Amino acid sequence: RLSCIRNNVWLACCGVVSAGLAVLSSFGLMLFCGAPFVVTVANAPFLILGVGVDDMFIMIASWEQSSRKKEKSNVKSLLAETYSEAALSVTITTLTDVLAFFIGTWTAFPSVRAFCLYTGTAFVFCYVYTMTFFGAVLVLNHKREQGNRHWLTCMRVGVDGGQAENSCLYNACCIGSCSRQSSDPEGEHPMSIFFKEYYGPFLTNKWIKLLVVLLYGAYLGGSVYGCTQIREGIDLRNLANDDSYVIPYYDDDEEYFSTYGPRVMVVITERVDYWNETVRRGIESCAQNLE
Repeated sequence: RLSCIRNNVWLACCGVVSAGLAVLSSFGLMLFCGAPFVVTVANAPFLILGVGVDDMFIMIASWEQSSRKKEKSNVKSLLAETYSEAALSVTITTLTDVLAFFIGTWTAFPSVRAFCLYTGTAFVFCYVYTMTFFGAVLVLNHKREQGNRHWLTCMRVGVDGGQAENSCLYNACCIGSCSRQSSDPEGEHPMSIFFKEYYGPFLTNKWIKLLVVLLYGAYLGGSVYGCTQIREGIDLRNLANDDSYVIPYYDDDEEYFSTYGPRVMVVITERVDYWNETVRRGIESCAQNLE
């Protein structure tokens, strides 16, 4: 927003900080519990940031809708209304993500298991911080707006003639806008208008609803079929850097030696009298039977 009061830059920054706190808390807890840290776990913060920012947008949108419906309500009722609207969506999103990653801990690959464990725990902390820390930030930001304070300096913004004594840059950065605009609440966001006035009625048409059901059925069928075709495995070639010597090694191995398969070795774990010719013949016979 261009308004020096309605600008939510710090609110957005706190949403990112909330995701960062979730990463720090989850990683600290896992390391304290002795969970192994592998290089693939370093990708987890990007997933947490995406989900945390998504939850932040949901919370902000619900808060603004609640504040428009209840202009004169106190902060407690506004926050309660916000949680009643946003908490369900955020909770369902978190539960599905946590369930997906904790199921991934059953894999046989230790690196993937560690990645899923760290990421699933981070999603739990992200939910906790969104419901607690970010909710408090929403209230503080609301109080700043109610006090008609600047988004950066938190100084009160005046609309009287006293601004003429100062430069436009000072007025914009320290006490408010050069245009002396009032801090009245803004109208509904254009995106909200689009979904309410156009997309909603379009989607609730009976033929569109039938089409959506058919498309979802096709998607569900394709997903079930895809699950039956999944094979657990990992290509070691994809784990190396592009300029690593491992890449040409695996290329040559696949081109020249893939038809023979891996080498098979037999280990005898008990004491054997190799000097005895009968024992040696038994070992030779065992090897031939295995071949």
